[in-house]
Amino acid sequence: MRILEGDHELYSEIVDRYQGRLVNFLNRLLRNMEAAHDVAQDVFLKVFNALDRFDPKYKFSTWIFRVAHNQAIDEIRKRRIKWVSLQRKDSSDDSEYEWEIPDHNASPYRDLRNRERGDAIHEAIDALPADYRELVVLRHYGELSYDEIAQLKEMPLGTVKNKLFRGRQMLKEQLTEYLGD
Repeated sequence: MRILEGDHELYSEIVDRYQGRLVNFLNRLLRNMEAAHDVAQDVFLKVFNALDRFDPKYKFSTWIFRVAHNQAIDEIRKRRIKWVSLQRKDSSDDSEYEWEIPDHNASPYRDLRNRERGDAIHEAIDALPADYRELVVLRHYGELSYDEIAQLKEMPLGTVKNKLFRGRQMLKEQLTEYLGD
């Protein structure tokens, strides 16, 4: 890459190439388009300032999406939890009493079953070969479309669909005993 050799005028090409996908990816993580644009700007600044640390033996697209993912996590951590008092005053005598809030959570048994099922799914995904695992994670956790994955991985669309199908088949085989029907 000529940009790694100091040709910084090419940086606008990087922005043009990745901006749409990064903003879309960040919007999916942050669920806020304005925040996605702001974080994307931060990502491009960080990438520009760290170009000398980029290892060309890895794909640039993977690196920039990893930086974006980390920035999104930082942004989510910055968001503050809004606290609401669970006490309210009774207008007749200025005394306070607790709100009665119904518990809509699942039963402890259902929580345990769901947690165990989630753990089994994560273990099965971790056991997939690396190329299948990465595609499954991008599709189902990164919520990227097939086209976005094909662009990101620089693979033909048919190959992405085929590998995702095979990866899901492997997961199904690994999880059949655990998940039942």
